[in-house]
Amino acid sequence: MSYLEYNVKSTPRGIRKILYFNWPLLLLLATVCCIGFMMLYSVAGGTMSTWAEPQMKRFGLGIALMFGIALTPIWFWRNIAAVAYLFSLALLVVVDVTGELNKGSQRWINLGFMRLQPSELMKISLVMLLAAYYDWLDIKKTSHPFWVLIPIIIIMLPTALVLRQPDLGTSILLVAGGGIVMFLAGVSWWYFSAVALMLGGAITAVFQLRGTPWQFLKDYQYRRIDTFLDPSFDPSGAGYHITQSKIALGSGGLTGRGFMQGTQSRLNFLPEKHTDFIFTTLAEEFGFVGGISLLVVYMLIILFCMASAFQNKDRFASLLTLGISATFFLFFAVNMSMVMGLAPVVGVPLPLVSYGGSAMLVLLAAFGLIQSAHIHRPR
Repeated sequence: MSYLEYNVKSTPRGIRKILYFNWPLLLLLATVCCIGFMMLYSVAGGTMSTWAEPQMKRFGLGIALMFGIALTPIWFWRNIAAVAYLFSLALLVVVDVTGELNKGSQRWINLGFMRLQPSELMKISLVMLLAAYYDWLDIKKTSHPFWVLIPIIIIMLPTALVLRQPDLGTSILLVAGGGIVMFLAGVSWWYFSAVALMLGGAITAVFQLRGTPWQFLKDYQYRRIDTFLDPSFDPSGAGYHITQSKIALGSGGLTGRGFMQGTQSRLNFLPEKHTDFIFTTLAEEFGFVGGISLLVVYMLIILFCMASAFQNKDRFASLLTLGISATFFLFFAVNMSMVMGLAPVVGVPLPLVSYGGSAMLVLLAAFGLIQSAHIHRPR
């Protein structure tokens, strides 16, 4: 045992947990959040109180939440995984019955001091339950049809409720995040091949049934697909968002127009500039260099999470870390693809940068789970 290891082991248990904290990961998360504060200040025209200040307060609350979760033993989170999932599922039912309606979507519960979006909680509690399930299940049974059916039901129940809101983007993230955990747990490739074939059939059916009483998607969701395939289809309507987004991305060039000098956001040409399309504001003001820098920080977060998971000998902790980091990756990959015209606009915010209380608090809580897995891993 080295001198450093001896000194760490000889310190009180509470302080030892702080020393075991994954500090580089925390620093990277804080860096992304600070970029978000800066961009929210910019899109508000140099005003803190509009979006940046409320987001900073949520960040402070989120960091406190992260530390509280991180210092709690990982076995506790494994034991309450089913409770967290059922609680999130119950909140989705509440949203479906009495949720707050905004812009045609019923996704929020008004708590007075903030609006809670239960689908954000479900993204994490779903990963928790699947990780706990595969930690409990004998690895030899992983690909048995009966034991594969159970996680499929676990995934599809919240997905169906989220689709009713309607929220196609979150539904896709739930299915993709759950599928990744199943894949990481060792479910056979044959199941995923079958899903790919069914997905191809479903996409065909989506287009074939358009305009009939049995169409799968809402009319506005079909318009989003049309816009993705051809933004000039309706440049002043459904195609307006992506057209203005591409103009902002292109005008930024290599190094950008400068902080608070972006014309698309400053002149309000860019809709949802503080939420779904905030990345285009960053790219316009800081150019390719700014955009790629944020992407590098995101990828470093993923790499630190993966390194922690691979070093962890606890199956639940490892699956939980990989599942949350994969969900985080899907967040920014879908958002960036969406605003660049590489994917349909499905309303997925940029993690820790876009304005939103529920998303930030839930993400920081999720990284608290990753920190708990890192701190309490077998040594």
